[in-house]
Amino acid sequence: MANNFTVSLTSLVNDLSLNIAFMPEDPDKILISSKNVNRLGLELTGFFDSFDNKRIVVMGRTENSYLSGLNEDERYKILDTIFSYGPPAVIITRNIEPYPELMKVAKEHFVPILRTAVKTSTFISSIVEYLDVKLAPRITRHGVLLEVYGQGVFIIGNSGVGKSETAIELIQRGHRLIADDAVQIRKINDKTLTGSAPKNIRHFIELRGIGVINARRIFGMGAIKVTQEIDMVVNLEIWDSKKIYDRIGMESEFTDILGVQIPIVTIPVRPGRNLAIIIEVAAMNNRQKALGYNAAKELLDSLGMDYSGEDTVTDNQITLDI
Repeated sequence: MANNFTVSLTSLVNDLSLNIAFMPEDPDKILISSKNVNRLGLELTGFFDSFDNKRIVVMGRTENSYLSGLNEDERYKILDTIFSYGPPAVIITRNIEPYPELMKVAKEHFVPILRTAVKTSTFISSIVEYLDVKLAPRITRHGVLLEVYGQGVFIIGNSGVGKSETAIELIQRGHRLIADDAVQIRKINDKTLTGSAPKNIRHFIELRGIGVINARRIFGMGAIKVTQEIDMVVNLEIWDSKKIYDRIGMESEFTDILGVQIPIVTIPVRPGRNLAIIIEVAAMNNRQKALGYNAAKELLDSLGMDYSGEDTVTDNQITLDI
């Protein structure tokens, strides 16, 4: 199950290159839990019915211009009310010098004041995108994640089925490793999942009989990547002669990960099958399907067959007129 996550103010300051104007306590102890930010509007006039004190407050030139039209007492009163709600931090954009009244109420209510030279709209886009990633719902799944022809391919399967060995062959063929064994999956939005490796095992691959290797050291920087959007799942399983595998590929199957539907294909494993080449083709075929092309449908159209479900298609029904 996904949990609620937080990001420390220290990380925010370092990652977004913010300057500290006032910090009441250790920023490591100040945790941000909301993906959204507050851009002050009606709050400056005293309306707080929709004010969320878990959000960071961003103040720019518009807010500063409004405050400049107030006298010192009026500025202090409205800022004191805003800061009394205890937002996790207030960030001032465009390197605007904060009013003395703002610094005073910040110290009275122990609210951090940060500054940036970036324009307000640009900064809001950056911080929202940053918080979307840092606070995204996430889980850790067993498998291998690679970038294959630009597609994020998440390879799963029982232990010992050959996931890591297949990954090594794909890396040798010019593709890139994101994570082996443990893949951290984040839900960025309702349609997007990204995967990465835990920092302590990043770039490492375990090969039975050899041990642990560092893919970056052996294959070079071009063989690894830190994060990748997940476009498809490949399930490797030992070949079962009693099981009927998809021979046509008419309909796409999906698997649910954090509420996002991801295309999945099952590839049976047995001696002699080149899994790396099969996965390369699966990645290219998945891209074509995403662009609206389905080879199976084109084939059945050329054979004059109905693929709406009225005709049952079997292997011996499909013959090519060469």
